[in-house]
Amino acid sequence: MPQTYAAMLALTVPLALGLAAMASAFGLGRAVSAAMDAIARQPEAGGQIQTAMIIGCALIEALTIYVLVIAFVLQGKITG
Repeated sequence: MPQTYAAMLALTVPLALGLAAMASAFGLGRAVSAAMDAIARQPEAGGQIQTAMIIGCALIEALTIYVLVIAFVLQGKITG
């Protein structure tokens, strides 16, 4: 039974990390795209929109970093 548990972790940890990175990339793309559209429509509010976009991008990226940390923790649970 422990070998099955380690095998499942060995398969799911990289998949979860890849899924989180892909979702983060899509989220960042949509956020930046929406910010660029908003700045194009209202250039005088560009500074405020850019600030909000950068904060949002940092939060999206933080979620990916949390998944990376969890992946490293779970990687330690996998024994040969």
